Amino acid sequence: MSWQEELRNGIRTAEQLAPILGWTPEETARRAEIIRRFPMLITPYYLSLVDPMDPHDPIGRMCVPTEDEFDPGGSFDTSGEASNTKLEGLQHKYAQTVLLLSSNQCAMYCRHCFRKRMVGLTEDELNRRVDEAVAYVKSHETVTNILITGGDAFMNPNEIIERYLRELTAIERLDFIRFGSRVPVTLPERIYGDQDFLDMFACFAQKKALYLVTQFNHPRELTSQAVKALRAMIERGVQVRNQTVLLRGVNDSGEVLGELFSGLTRVGVAPYYVFQCRPVTGVKERFQVPILEGLRIVDAAKSRQNGFGKSIRYAMSHPRGKIEILCRLSGGETVFKFHQSKNDADNARAFTRRLSPADTWLNEELMGV
Repeated sequence: MSWQEELRNGIRTAEQLAPILGWTPEETARRAEIIRRFPMLITPYYLSLVDPMDPHDPIGRMCVPTEDEFDPGGSFDTSGEASNTKLEGLQHKYAQTVLLLSSNQCAMYCRHCFRKRMVGLTEDELNRRVDEAVAYVKSHETVTNILITGGDAFMNPNEIIERYLRELTAIERLDFIRFGSRVPVTLPERIYGDQDFLDMFACFAQKKALYLVTQFNHPRELTSQAVKALRAMIERGVQVRNQTVLLRGVNDSGEVLGELFSGLTRVGVAPYYVFQCRPVTGVKERFQVPILEGLRIVDAAKSRQNGFGKSIRYAMSHPRGKIEILCRLSGGETVFKFHQSKNDADNARAFTRRLSPADTWLNEELMGV
């Protein structure tokens, strides 16, 4: 079926999913309650990757609602997005980078999403006026790159994507434009099955460096269809990078993570971040891996790589900046370094903290604030 039919036929209700996964009426009712709070959408393509006989299937874990999402712990804004919002749908946290929230829609609603507060729910935080965003970028001389995300940037109609590309590639000061999208993972035909989409990127890639930043979290997501989508973008002059989220029960082993990195580099995609899962409400208790365990996992995965696979950085998107998690010292302290910072005082600053085996985030106490 076409990618448009895939979306129309997406699984959105607990009643649709129940016979596939064998839920009881009680389980179905409970899942329906979760979906009313945090919407579900699974494309038939992505659902085909789920093993319905395995209740702990890592692919199912990322797309199937569970009762853990009722847990009230955590926050809906773990990285200070509200404080970085300068215009409707425009965030400016780092001097060089402007982030545009272009959509609240995704082809599949990940259960670990750090924007659960808005994705599939509200348009309140979206950028609706491209001209205002462009004017902001033009008036801020420090801005050298744009990240267009959401939701999923590739869920926008082609004419909206074209408008962003046309307006932003005309700004000479911009070094590159990034698009954040998990579509290659969840709905790859949106890319390889839309010739107008591909022609558009081929055209604008001649004017400005374009990057696709995607999120493959498990090697089983690297299907032949996904690879076809990735190669279609690369062949049009778009550079592709991958950011993986470290997720409990999905990729929390050096073997699985290492296989993913190797698979990505094999098809020409450079893996460049492993992000610590954020302590988001409805996510924190189900998906977070303790930092000390995460260090062991990432180091084990890197030891299996050659070349580009070893360039991975293990980091967290903290309100104060992007903090790299470097290593554990023999004395027991863990070394961190600001890879990017919101405030000049933190630029490139390294620091150590003594973590417990259960610590999954740097809260204010651990940060020394």
